[in-house]
Amino acid sequence: MSTSTSGVSSEASITPVVVRLKLSLLRNGLRQSAGRRAAYITSVVVVLLFAALQLLGLIALRGNAHAASVTVLLIAVMALGWAVMPLFFPSGDETLDPTRLVMLPLRPHPLVRALLVASLVGIGPLFTLCLLVGSVISVAHGTAAYVTGVVAVPLALLVCVALARAVAAANIRLLSSRKGRDLAVLSGLVIAIGAQLVNFGAQRLGSAGGLSRLDPAADVLRWVPPGSAIGAVDSMSRGSYGAGVAQLVLSMAALVGLLALWSRHLTRLMTSPDGSTLQAGEGAARERVPTGGLRRLLPPGRTGTVMERSLRYVWRDPKTKAAWVTSLAIGLIVPVFNALQGTGSIYFACFAAGMLGIQMYNQFGQDTSAFWMVAMTIASPHDAYVELRGRALALLVITLPYATLVTVLTTAMLDDWSKLPEVLGLSFALLGAMLATGAWSSARFPYSIPQEGYKNVAPGQAGLAWIAIFGGMVSAALLTAPVIALTIWLNVTADGDRWSWLLLPLGAGYGALITAFGLRMAAPRTARRLPEILAAVSKG
Repeated sequence: MSTSTSGVSSEASITPVVVRLKLSLLRNGLRQSAGRRAAYITSVVVVLLFAALQLLGLIALRGNAHAASVTVLLIAVMALGWAVMPLFFPSGDETLDPTRLVMLPLRPHPLVRALLVASLVGIGPLFTLCLLVGSVISVAHGTAAYVTGVVAVPLALLVCVALARAVAAANIRLLSSRKGRDLAVLSGLVIAIGAQLVNFGAQRLGSAGGLSRLDPAADVLRWVPPGSAIGAVDSMSRGSYGAGVAQLVLSMAALVGLLALWSRHLTRLMTSPDGSTLQAGEGAARERVPTGGLRRLLPPGRTGTVMERSLRYVWRDPKTKAAWVTSLAIGLIVPVFNALQGTGSIYFACFAAGMLGIQMYNQFGQDTSAFWMVAMTIASPHDAYVELRGRALALLVITLPYATLVTVLTTAMLDDWSKLPEVLGLSFALLGAMLATGAWSSARFPYSIPQEGYKNVAPGQAGLAWIAIFGGMVSAALLTAPVIALTIWLNVTADGDRWSWLLLPLGAGYGALITAFGLRMAAPRTARRLPEILAAVSKG
């Protein structure tokens, strides 16, 4: 795209050039490795298969009294996905970053059209197109409805794509910065909550009332683009031509508004300085980890130093933070949502301790190549023991109050206070067992965590990760077996309720003893295998 070539600057030639650029980026990305090609082809097959099943399901819904409600809600959820995906996966599409084109002699308005067309190339638009076609077939009845559907399908697709582009352009400065990339941490939380909400909603739909429960929400969303495009088809099918035209006009107005918003942000990006690089020193000064007050509460010496370093990793390292946020969310969601559905058990509260106990596994992997600085300070098994003890204590600072809070909350929701001591004791015993096996697993099966991208295991080390995590979890379950057996025995014994409160001190004491034993066992192995650990965690 030379400045001397007038054809490149013309509006007519920008669109095909940008489309070819998108295809070239995709083709060159697949040429990097056979594994990447296999992963892409597999994802395409899975998405297309799922899209075909969704299409058949929507067609099968044709004639159902609540078909319009289902399809309108489906498209509304799809649009929400298009809006949030650029925030959580900013590196998923390199063409989402228009700042790469700021040095080229391109005007915003033709560039918007070119990028809009290029955005239609990919798996996501194809999947959305299948859902839109199936939705129109599901609700369309009569010539007027099918004619409206021909307009509604591309219109709704363009609204989804324009929405994603407008959101990405509005936040690209943030998403391309180091602090902004931490937004991807929320993806685990959103996915976890979203999965439970879908599960909860499906169970509610399966109860009395069925699909009729969707009608109130659908009555509102059929006037909100792009759901209004499908609502227009349904209105035409029912003979409400005025409402159908109004809903179609709403979708068109939304598309025009999103394109105008996108164009305005694109103009600002291409004509204004990068504010993310201004006052860098001042910004760095503001980015202080709020552990200053906490440091005074930590024990002196190496133990406190190790605890502070581990807590800083949780606060600042994107991968470590992502793992913690996901574990915290799932550990709360599973027991709480099951309690809300009325089918939960108070023992689901142990899920919180189990999810956070996983963070003890691969302790040295989160250090990556910086582990050599830690390795230089370990000259004996005692040094290794103090290092592991500090990391375990840092984990307990968060895990103990969190597991207690989740257990109390679940108990209150189920109104089963008599079980609180034994569930707390069981949670503490499970946590101690996972700390013990996690310390040993960190020394025996260390693996590297790549800092770039969304992979949590370096290539070639997936087997180590599976052995470390799942083998450790099985071992932790076996170590917790005595407390589990005692809990079962007290529950089946006639006078067991009188003594169930003993499970709290017994479980806490057992957890503390098994943790200390695991740290003592892992310390000599850690000291002996420092070179191997350093090589493993520095890989990739």
